[in-house]
Order: sequence, then structure tokens, then C-alpha cells
Amino acid sequence: MQFVDEASIIVEAGKGGNGCLSFRREKYVPKGGPDGGDGGHGGSVYLIGDDALNTLIDFKYQRFYKAQNGQPGQGRQMSGRAGEDLHVKVPVGTTVIDEDTLEVIADVTEAGQVVPVAQGGRRGLGNIHFKSSTNRAPRRTTPGTEGERRHLRFEMKVMADVGLLGLPNAGKSTLIRAVSAAKPKVANYPFTTVVPNLGVVKLGQHEHFVMADIPGLIEGASEGAGLGLRFLKHLTRTRLLFHVVDVAPFDESDPVAAAEAIAHELGEFSPTLAELPRWLVLNKLDLLPEDEREAVADEIVRRLGWEGPVFRVSAISGEGTDALVQAAHRWLTEQRRLEHEDEEAAEREREMRRRMEDEAVARTEARLGRKRKRDDEDDDDFDDDDYDVEVEYAP
Repeated sequence: MQFVDEASIIVEAGKGGNGCLSFRREKYVPKGGPDGGDGGHGGSVYLIGDDALNTLIDFKYQRFYKAQNGQPGQGRQMSGRAGEDLHVKVPVGTTVIDEDTLEVIADVTEAGQVVPVAQGGRRGLGNIHFKSSTNRAPRRTTPGTEGERRHLRFEMKVMADVGLLGLPNAGKSTLIRAVSAAKPKVANYPFTTVVPNLGVVKLGQHEHFVMADIPGLIEGASEGAGLGLRFLKHLTRTRLLFHVVDVAPFDESDPVAAAEAIAHELGEFSPTLAELPRWLVLNKLDLLPEDEREAVADEIVRRLGWEGPVFRVSAISGEGTDALVQAAHRWLTEQRRLEHEDEEAAEREREMRRRMEDEAVARTEARLGRKRKRDDEDDDDFDDDDYDVEVEYAP
């Protein structure tokens, strides 16, 4: 199935039914009074989180969603039927943005979460409501109001425990293939990964965690270069980051400079995301002579001034990968235990998530604002007044 993590749709709630103008007409009942019923309320549009969905591809083919209109009222004080609400399923992890105002309407983070996005129109009133002692035969009714119409943008962030980041060709896809059942494309050239890949790392019965591999980052990713800005947002849903560094780049570039560039882009995109626990994973040790591996790894750590956990692996051979995933599983288990037992720790985690979301949303709004500005500047459509001229008629 094609992975799609961004989509735009239009939702429209149903129109309210009109009120009815009617008078009672029955045999042996002279001069019957008003009996026009009310219309029905228009249906509303709701989004529902569904953890069985993992892509927004359906919204690429169907872009318009409309709830039912309310039925008009009838005589004998019969109200019209209300329009049925429309429930649209979206993947868990979807951020909903109003395209017109760039306002973030909601963040769907749980299965079954219901988010109202378009309110149905109100019903019209029948003439029964306008009867009075001075107006026994009112001919006044009210129409139903229009339903709300909104242009929405969906941005989905994958839900994972561990996120992989690094330069293109650092070996992230090979690593996720080595430790999970995921089978992303692997090749000896950059940008083989163009969409996020999720893999479930199983360590035993009922013991597992989810790992996400995002496309490789390049310098300027936080400003939109390459695929970075579009996919950095996926890391905001993770708890732990593996910073994968190629210790023997084929172009003989400096691994330390590469690691520092990625750390810079992370901080530029979201300062809070840069504070997320990050482990250094030195990959492709198999490309170095055995007697040089330790020295090269130690030199990279020294030059980076790295004080966090360091793992030396060869993803293609599997060397060191078991120790890496075992350590990650223990760390994740301990974090969940702490959050369960300590409310302050849980609140700190929630606050960090909120800050990351706010920063990611700000980046998204800025990107959409720049895109809208470019679209406006590049608008070549001819309007009616594009060639307005003043014409003088000579006598």
C-alpha cells in the first residue's frame, strides 16, 4: 500500500431543513390554526481515530465529504428528519489543520477519539411557533441554516517508540531490516528511503517495541531542504532517538561533521525534539579493519564530546544490534514504569510532548504560509479586471 502522510479534503455539514407553512384542515374543524412543523437539523461531520489505518491514501482519491441535509417540516406539526452525521475515519497520529486559517483544529492521538470538524445547520421553524393572541394565522416560517464548510489539511505522524535519524546512506534501513520484520528498500546510493518505514522489534512473547526509519536528512532539512521538513515531524511521536552515523563514508567525508549537522537540523526544527533522549549508533564497522575499529569509534566519540550511550554496530552483519535493541527495550520499559508510578514524571513527559507538538505545528504553519505566498506570487490566472482600461469616446 502506498504511504501518504499528507492530504487535503473539503468537509461540508448538512443544511438544516426549512420550517413548514401549514394550517390545520380537517372535516368538521372550521378555521383550524397553524400546524407547520419544524425542519430537521443538518448532519455534522466528525473525525474518528482508527489504529487500523496507517496511511492517508484514501483521502487522495476522495476529497469531498458531505453530511446529510435535514428534511423540511410538514403539516400536522410533523418535524422533518434530522440529517445523519458523517463519521470519517483517520489514522491515529493525524493532525487536523484548517487550510484557510492555518489553525490546528485537533490532534488525533487515540483510537476512538472523536473530533467535530463541521457543525450541521440549524433547523428552520414552522409557523406553529409564531401563533399569538393577535396573530391567529401566522404565515411566517424560518429557513434552515447552511451547514459549516471547511477546507482541512491532514498531516499524519507515525506512532513509534524509537526513531532513526541520520544522513542518507547511513544504514538506517539496513538496521531496521536487521532487527525487525520490516523490509524497506536498501541500495548503495542515498535517498533509497523516501517514506517512513515502521518495524516491530520483537524480543520475546509480549515484549516488543516499534521502530521508525525516516528518510535521510541533509543540511537545511529544518528549512525544507530535501525530504527533511516533511518527515522530521514523525520523530515528535517517538520516545527515543537512534542517531545512526556511518563511520566509513564512501565519499570519505567526516563522520563527526555529519553527526553535528544532523544535531543542528534537529534543534532548528524543534528545540524540544533535540532534548529527546538520543543514543549514538556507530554503524558500518565491518568496513574498517578489526584492529582500527575501536580507535576510530573512540575518536568520533571524543571529537563529538558525546556523553550519552554509544553503540558500535554493523547492521548488515547484525554485529552489536542485539545489545542495542535489548538496551532500548529495557530503557523504554523503565520509562513506562516511572510514568505509571510517578505522576510528576508522567506530567513532565506530557509537557515535553505538548512543546514538541507546538513547535512542529509552528513549522508546519510557516511552511504552509510560505507555500501559499509562493502560490499567490505565481498566480498566472487571468481575472476579469486584468486588462481593465479606460476608454474615451471622441465625438
